[in-house]
Amino acid sequence: MKSENRIRLNAQNISDNEYFFGHKACAGCAGSLAVRLALKVLGERTFTALPAGCMSAVGFIYPQMAFAINAMISTFPGTASLLSGMKAGLKKLGKEDVNIVGFAGDGGTADIGIQALSGAIDRRDRVIYICYDNEAYMNTGIQKSGLTPFGTKTTTTPAGKNIRGCLTHKKNMFEIVAAHDIEYAATASVGYPEDFMNKVQKAAEASTTSYIHVLAPCPTGWGTPTETAVEIAKDAVDCGLWFLAEYEEGEFKLNRVPKEFSSVKNYLFQQSRFKHLTEDDIIEIERFRDKKWDRMKSKWLNEK
Repeated sequence: MKSENRIRLNAQNISDNEYFFGHKACAGCAGSLAVRLALKVLGERTFTALPAGCMSAVGFIYPQMAFAINAMISTFPGTASLLSGMKAGLKKLGKEDVNIVGFAGDGGTADIGIQALSGAIDRRDRVIYICYDNEAYMNTGIQKSGLTPFGTKTTTTPAGKNIRGCLTHKKNMFEIVAAHDIEYAATASVGYPEDFMNKVQKAAEASTTSYIHVLAPCPTGWGTPTETAVEIAKDAVDCGLWFLAEYEEGEFKLNRVPKEFSSVKNYLFQQSRFKHLTEDDIIEIERFRDKKWDRMKSKWLNEK
């Protein structure tokens, strides 16, 4: 991948142009922030597809469209396959110097859309797939997805005496995608926007399929104040329940390794979806975190 002439993006040099504005998302929606930042990196020569989900629901409201670039809604399972079709059509039209990007939620990626995503990677289509992960099917009523964390109260995983919310941990989509030997994949968080934007820039330089998985809190579904989405997204990384990493040239790399994790309990209890958790639940979540980090650090840190 290109790197020698890459300028590191930050708040001072990012484009002033807006390609996603006037949407009807809930106040404090981090998914809309992820789309906005990504499109500022990719620029006006961008074609995008979005499946059923929050961003298609709030971005295409007749007669107003929130996208200032070419955008269309895909079928729920077909984001990546539509991207492949767009790539083929644009090639036929002689339009090669463009970015083709899909924005899909956690359910539309890890559950309903995983087959089409796997196929696009396998075909090595030059498209960018961005999963904005708000950890449930928020657009349809806050139902559990394959990326809903352990213990989360949703409308399909209620918290009561017998069941403590979601009984499973998040699917490891990052490593599932990497297992395809994809050219470039990364995890990100809107709590670290510069890291996210620079990963989008690297994804745009890939010659085949690239994938970014960005944590994007949902105040409505998470039960948090609208002004805290970015702070909560940062806390998720700092307490170790989310991580910043890349996969390229066949190797994993951790971008941030906290010397000491911040409090998992404080992170969880800022959110009403976790208010029911017991001390034993917190211990289980911390145990799973520590096991995952021990594995990542032992396998991914390059000590050479």
